[in-house]
Amino acid sequence: MTDGYEDPDAAATAQLPAVVARVTALADRLGVPHTEVFDVGRLSAACGVPEPVVKALLSGRPAGEPDVQARFLQRLDLLRRTRLKPNGRRYTQQEIADGAGMSRQQAGALINGDRRPTMEHCDALQRFFRVHAGFLTAEDPEALAGALQRTEQELLQKLADRERAAAEPVDDPLERLLQDHGVRGIAWRAAQLPTDQHRDKVAEWLDMLLESVKRPEA
Repeated sequence: MTDGYEDPDAAATAQLPAVVARVTALADRLGVPHTEVFDVGRLSAACGVPEPVVKALLSGRPAGEPDVQARFLQRLDLLRRTRLKPNGRRYTQQEIADGAGMSRQQAGALINGDRRPTMEHCDALQRFFRVHAGFLTAEDPEALAGALQRTEQELLQKLADRERAAAEPVDDPLERLLQDHGVRGIAWRAAQLPTDQHRDKVAEWLDMLLESVKRPEA
């Protein structure tokens, strides 16, 4: 904390151990091996953080932090190596430029590190490669925490599914609806949508679904 403002670097670093602890507890409860939920290669691909840095951060060790330009180039290189075309080949600079709505010269300068990216560049490239917002810009602890939070939600959904399967069947059709459709998971997914318009669509769909199910007369 400095001058009454929270240091975002410190906040992201402090967040990571808490997420690791929650994922560990959920994995233990579900009997999922730690090697699966903390698979370094999978986490690196999911968040863009190099594997040695993922290992260090998971161990609670400082790993340094590249500057914004170095981080962007590092993450973009990972995307080009791991997000491939259906035929298994990398996207060309021209294909990236066309998909991201920029010129071939702009794309080449960004890929080669000859031009610093703007937020608009980052947003366009993230949409093209179909990764979440902030993939190219989030600092390493924040990026890794985000990937683990997505793992946490997957584990929570597994836990909810297991508890639902173990529950006795209920006669109330509305309760069956809430059980069968994993409303907790739907709500979390809706929260990740980019705009209020998308979230309104989910709410409208749920209202229609709930309206179609009537409770039995008392």
